[in-house]
Amino acid sequence: MNMKNRNFVRGLCLMAIALIFGGVSLNYTIGELSRSGPGMFPLIVSSFLFVIGVLTLVRSHFVEPVPLDYNVKNIALILLSLIGFAVLSEYVNMILGIIFLVFCSTFAGTSYSVLRNVKISAGLIAVAFGFQHFLGLNLPLY
Repeated sequence: MNMKNRNFVRGLCLMAIALIFGGVSLNYTIGELSRSGPGMFPLIVSSFLFVIGVLTLVRSHFVEPVPLDYNVKNIALILLSLIGFAVLSEYVNMILGIIFLVFCSTFAGTSYSVLRNVKISAGLIAVAFGFQHFLGLNLPLY
């Protein structure tokens, strides 16, 4: 009956995502801590995520179960926002993709605030510009 416990399922999902990304990161050179390769960062992050998943899974046995429920409308909104982000980033620019992602995905929440969405969009756009300028990533921002 654990599959009806939200915390248990959350732990399993975190562990599955960590294993997928950790496995993919092994296709790249890991390197050493003093001179890391492109696979080092995703491997470390996925390892931490896996540990968090294990801790969440273990914790689910000691806290009161939270019933697992889902809303198909919210799942569809999140998927639409991700697909819209990818399509807009590819064919228009990433700034518009980020704005669409934020404004569309927040319809799945419990409250909607245009001002909050503008602030989140501005923050994510600033991070994208930081990645582009400071890390040299080739992002289609404009």
